[in-house]
Amino acid sequence: MKTALGIIITGGNNLKLKELSAKRSVSAIAYGGRYRAIDFVLSNMINSGIKKVGVVTQYSYRSLMDHLGSGKEWDLDRKTGGLFLFPPYLSGEGSGWYKGSADGMYHNLSFLKRSKEEYVVIGTGNCIYKMDFKELIDRHEKSNADISVCCRDMSDIDAEEIKHFGMVQIDDNGRIYEMLEKPNNPKGTLASMGIYCLKRTLLMELLEESASKGLYDFVRDILIRKTSELHIKGCVFDGYWRSMSSVPMFYKTNMELLDPAIRKELFLDGGKIFTKVKDEAPAKYNDEANISNSIVADGCIIEGEVINSVLFRGVKVAKGVVIKDSIIMQNTEVMENAKLTNVILDKEVVISEGKELKGESTFPLVVGKRVII
Repeated sequence: MKTALGIIITGGNNLKLKELSAKRSVSAIAYGGRYRAIDFVLSNMINSGIKKVGVVTQYSYRSLMDHLGSGKEWDLDRKTGGLFLFPPYLSGEGSGWYKGSADGMYHNLSFLKRSKEEYVVIGTGNCIYKMDFKELIDRHEKSNADISVCCRDMSDIDAEEIKHFGMVQIDDNGRIYEMLEKPNNPKGTLASMGIYCLKRTLLMELLEESASKGLYDFVRDILIRKTSELHIKGCVFDGYWRSMSSVPMFYKTNMELLDPAIRKELFLDGGKIFTKVKDEAPAKYNDEANISNSIVADGCIIEGEVINSVLFRGVKVAKGVVIKDSIIMQNTEVMENAKLTNVILDKEVVISEGKELKGESTFPLVVGKRVII
């Protein structure tokens, strides 16, 4: 494989995630009982032999930086290569906040200039999937494309959600001839996955040109503007992929993990998914506990009933409690005889005795961090 480095764009403030992203980056959103969304793109890079990764952070990045640390869980605490974190910073030239994805990469252009790798793989940090980037780089090189964009048929996703994607049209040779960012009336269901491959030198040229014109977004101001000028290739992916960009998609993505086939694709095939290690005691199930088709993480204490749900570390479920079709995050406590259905509870929530909360499967009820009900 040709040498490559990785860049992960972690995104800005996402109001569609409501309380879930009020105090954290969308890339730090919790998933599957113990993971964060960024673990997937980062692990994909490591499993593909990419040993140098830059993370461009933006909104509420403290918890994300705490999660990533020195990068040792991903074998990125190394003398050559390794993990590089690029938070926004104050300077005499501006407020410090990045104005867009291209602006974030441009302000850290020295990272690219000092690197020697031939290719760059760019990915977003809030998507759940398993991909071998070695194959992407090989396909990109053989196609003689300037930029390769990973695409996927999104017909298995709600039509309202598709409107939030970048939609693409490709010809018989796989070349993208039209790209629209978040159109109100999408043409078809083929969308960009937010994964790009191109030469490092070309990326630097495009970023410098964009900055000189006062343009800041990589998709809107570079890819879309250059569609007719550059050879931009669409690489179609047919595996599992979800973008946790709204409350319904966060709920859907976590609940789909209860499907054994999806768990196998994500966690058993094609390498491990690494995350920050937290040593806790195994989950404890008392005599009254009744668990059905659920994921229960370390440190949980279960005395009630849990059905079709995902419980994160340290959740306490008291006697008489019924939790159904719900997502309960770290260190939450549900007291006796409470009833929860289609609910998302953020970290350290307390549900009082006898309380009943119910949402809808299409739009679950969300309770923010450290709320007492």
